[in-house]
Amino acid sequence: MKKILSIIVPCYNEEQALPFFYQEIDKVSKELKALNFELIFVNDGSKDKTLEVLKEYHQKDKRVKYISFSRNFGKEAAMYAGLEHAKGDYVTIMDADLQDPPSLLKEMYRLAEEEGYDCVGTRRVTRKGEPPIRSFCARMFYKLINRLSKVEMVDGARDYRFMNRKMVNAILELKEYNRYSKGLFSFVGFKTKWLEYENINRVAGETKWSFWKLFIYALDGITAFSTVPLVLSAVLGLVFCLISFIMIIVIIIKTLFYGDPVSGWPSLVCIIFLCSGVQLFCMGIIGQYLSKTYLETKKRPIYIIGESSDEAS
Repeated sequence: MKKILSIIVPCYNEEQALPFFYQEIDKVSKELKALNFELIFVNDGSKDKTLEVLKEYHQKDKRVKYISFSRNFGKEAAMYAGLEHAKGDYVTIMDADLQDPPSLLKEMYRLAEEEGYDCVGTRRVTRKGEPPIRSFCARMFYKLINRLSKVEMVDGARDYRFMNRKMVNAILELKEYNRYSKGLFSFVGFKTKWLEYENINRVAGETKWSFWKLFIYALDGITAFSTVPLVLSAVLGLVFCLISFIMIIVIIIKTLFYGDPVSGWPSLVCIIFLCSGVQLFCMGIIGQYLSKTYLETKKRPIYIIGESSDEAS
């Protein structure tokens, strides 16, 4: 009996890209005859006609299933929903914009089936086509998080990976609300092989990731897999306490021997601003962790389904 490959495709305003993606996947499925395909499209609150396109595909191709959220919950929620609904022996996550080349699926399957890898991940070795500042910040982020976290984050790693059922079940055990999947994939471990490829531009549509969204996502990754920033805030507090103590001693000695001139108020103002800035910085770090804890304790659902192909069938 053939094994099943479940392909999870998070979609947010991907009306233009979906026809190209479906065509490529259909082509690969005919070449990869050793597997039966299950296509799970997760509509993450799209405002265009993405849902209508998915319904059309479901009508003409029963391999296609769709899950439509009641609103936009984010890509992390969409990936988790897809993993929960996937029934395949193997599961992969792909973007609809064809930046994750479907042609790699054949090699991924071979590595998983013949060489026994639990996961075959992909990583971009170039960032051609991206703004230079964005590429620079991405490289710096991976260097920083690998210094701060005990979980290894591979530079250029994509969410596009080919996983067996054992690894998928392990990921589904991690039910945290604040999700950073790149870190979760690394956290569960398992035998992983990396396939490298050069950056591919979107086939259609526009990217949904602005610089600000990527910055917030990076902060989520750091706070989810490292407590070093909390230690850093404590160390900064200790250092400034020591500096203040030394300065007090210096001022006392200077006053006893040389008097107490009243000049120097500009430097005093600068010192006050510096200390206040450090305090706010440390409070911000603590606030980030506190907010994550606050959201976790609410135990809200990661996503809410508005409609799905299971209900339509």
